[in-house]
Amino acid sequence: MGRRGVRQRGRGGAAAAACTAAALVLGLVTGCAGGGPSPTPSGGRSAQDTSYFTGLPARPAPVLAVKIDNVRPARPHTGLGQADLVYVEQVEAGLTRILAVFSSRLPPRVGPVRSARESDLELLRQFDRPALAYSGAQTALRPLIEAAPLEAVPPGTAPRAYERSGDRPAPHNLYLRPERALTAAGDVGDATDIGLRFGPAPEEGRPAATHTVRYPSARYTFTWSAADKGWRVAMDGTPAATTDGGPLAPATVVVQYTTVRPSEFGDRFGGVTPYTETVGSGRALVLRDGRAFDTRWERRTATGDTVFTTAAGERMTFAPGQVWIVLAPE
Repeated sequence: MGRRGVRQRGRGGAAAAACTAAALVLGLVTGCAGGGPSPTPSGGRSAQDTSYFTGLPARPAPVLAVKIDNVRPARPHTGLGQADLVYVEQVEAGLTRILAVFSSRLPPRVGPVRSARESDLELLRQFDRPALAYSGAQTALRPLIEAAPLEAVPPGTAPRAYERSGDRPAPHNLYLRPERALTAAGDVGDATDIGLRFGPAPEEGRPAATHTVRYPSARYTFTWSAADKGWRVAMDGTPAATTDGGPLAPATVVVQYTTVRPSEFGDRFGGVTPYTETVGSGRALVLRDGRAFDTRWERRTATGDTVFTTAAGERMTFAPGQVWIVLAPE
């Protein structure tokens, strides 16, 4: 039986089990406080059958984050279209890498996989003990990864979860088998509320056909496609597609402006690794349904939710589907 068929972990798992046992003893089927998620306002659906990350139907499942290479030789990607959340982060030399978060769907293969960064650890603290798959890390960073509230699954820990492809050169040819990674990960938490809200768009907003985000050495352009009901992604001027799913077209794109500062780490070529601060507050631009919404983001603590609000002070709602969060330098 696969890992998803035997999941009993995650927030509320012990409480739910205790509630079930009590109900059996007392001959009850309801009334045990804390025994499950409360219904949501949308048509009687509950948090148990709606993804916290996409707003689409999904059962509770463990969270797997995968660090993905994103230079030109690493494209096209594999499995990225099935991620619930896609974070874009700045790395050395002004380039970017992707942190893809999977829970409601697991593709058979994801990659190419690359090394972790210090910024990943703070970003992932808003999740309930996720698994993190990555190809390696600097020696000085490893103690921080080991101390972080996550299950690290690099190749040295889960060798059967990784494989090399012969169709492109190293280091851009390392791929992950997600199911095997979760099997090796141990105690991984299920998806929980991290502050995202889904529903009809607010009244404010302006028409937007395209939007470009620039990094020192990388560029992302998002173009609205009514046929896809999403934003077609272009990386460095080239339309982005996957080897297993066609063009990338997330339903919602969040451009979250953050402070990007030098960290204490660097690469072997002497480049300083940037650190993206995701605890704090700032401005954000949300793209959905062919419109742009000026918003604010706030995350008060590393373990707290990231909350997006409109200019009117209301919670910003996202379109159901894949969400890209582009962590752009302010």
